[in-house]
Amino acid sequence: MAERSFMDDPFNHPMLPYYLVFSLLFISIVLVAVVTIYVLRIVNLLNEQVQKEKAQKLGVAYVPSPGWWARFVQRMNASVPLDQERNIELDHNYDGIKELDNHLPPWWKWLFYGTIGWAAIYIIVFHFSASLPLSQEEYLNEIALAEEQARQRKAAQPEESIDESKLEFMNDPAIIEKGKNVFANNPCGSCHRNDAGGNTIGPNLTDEYWIHGGDVKSVFNTIKNGAVDKGMPAWGKAMGSQDLRNLTFYIMSLQGTNPPGAKAPQGDLFKQTAVKPDSTKAQASL
Repeated sequence: MAERSFMDDPFNHPMLPYYLVFSLLFISIVLVAVVTIYVLRIVNLLNEQVQKEKAQKLGVAYVPSPGWWARFVQRMNASVPLDQERNIELDHNYDGIKELDNHLPPWWKWLFYGTIGWAAIYIIVFHFSASLPLSQEEYLNEIALAEEQARQRKAAQPEESIDESKLEFMNDPAIIEKGKNVFANNPCGSCHRNDAGGNTIGPNLTDEYWIHGGDVKSVFNTIKNGAVDKGMPAWGKAMGSQDLRNLTFYIMSLQGTNPPGAKAPQGDLFKQTAVKPDSTKAQASL
């Protein structure tokens, strides 16, 4: 029986106390933050009022001091106030346009120094210590993991091996339907089109012309071992023998369907003879 989720029965879920504590903690943090901001604003207003009264007693104009955010921005950018720019003017003057001796902002320099530090760490970790894999090694590790998972799946669900030397095409609807699902669930259509009519890369699979042979054993072998010179991958590394057989039968069943806009014939003409499904053999193969 599948475990019920929290939304199915929230009041009887075992995680309810933890969710309540987390919610109360979150609400408390938000309330403390709101109260803190409110208190700081009141303190700033009182301090500003005191400064105004002090300036009024001294008979001078009140100049509000910049807030903490303004001071932070000024420090991060190392900007010079307008009334002090005369101190950083250079002897370059063109049509009244003067040049200032401004420095790079500290945040920019810190970022630049950080990239240098990160580059040193990257070289040490990835190239000298080999603590972490490079992109190519990570890719090969993922491939090895996928192959191991596929091996474990095949070991957990053993299937009947197909003897290629005795393979014969049968126009069996059950097998062909399974092969159609294999064709649809794999990127076969990207090269041969979804209707198998062929496109720029893959040939037309619905006519009677074949590049690597049109009998059932040749088609099975082409799917299994691929054709590197034609860009055909070896699906035998990713599919089981039954899926290869089902896909082979499905492709051979497409002969004569002639989808609209199909690619021109390629290869040699091959006439095949379909074998009617034998009930005993078909049941054994399933």
